[in-house]
Amino acid sequence: MTDAPQDLIVRDPKICHGQATIRGTRVMVSVILDNLAAGLSEDEILAGYPSLTRVSIRSAIAYGAELARDEYPAVAG
Repeated sequence: MTDAPQDLIVRDPKICHGQATIRGTRVMVSVILDNLAAGLSEDEILAGYPSLTRVSIRSAIAYGAELARDEYPAVAG
């Protein structure tokens, strides 16, 4: 069974204080994004977090992109 990327991101107040995580894990989306920002490859992240898949990493990226699209920073004027 393959999960749709949008279904892999969950928020549960009982897991990681309600932070967005990959379903079925305690790996926070922010940890994945931080690792990517630090220059780690997908293979390196998968080696460090064996409960993840390439799809879950890409789901975290998509989630971060969606959050960025929804933010409207104040325009300095």
